[in-house]
Amino acid sequence: MTGSSSRSCYCIALRAASRRLTALYDAALQPAGINVAQFSLLRNVERAQPVSLTELGRRMELDRSTVGRNVRLLQRMGLVRMTPGSDQREASVGLEPAGREILSQAIPVWQGVQDRIQAQLGEEAAGQLRDLLARL
Repeated sequence: MTGSSSRSCYCIALRAASRRLTALYDAALQPAGINVAQFSLLRNVERAQPVSLTELGRRMELDRSTVGRNVRLLQRMGLVRMTPGSDQREASVGLEPAGREILSQAIPVWQGVQDRIQAQLGEEAAGQLRDLLARL
């Protein structure tokens, strides 16, 4: 076995960092009434609408059933609408006006968290982190 037993498991270290980052974003986005996962889903819908659940899952690297559950929650919140797609087996998702409004409130907040993280890490380290994560 290579490495030292005192070294952290990469997966555990990344999961712990992910939980800390998620908590930062969630706390900042709370006044908008959404969490960072919902923000990400809304942004992806905004960029691709109308978009099928399958395509949305592909874009977000999530399975279709997870995306479907999350979209249905956003639909109950009045933020997105689901309509029949060109293929009757597939629904399309688009933003409702309330979803656009939430995003208009949430985007500057999200950007503020991005800026705080970059300031904390430094621009070069933040870029290296993005590059390293993209390689996984």
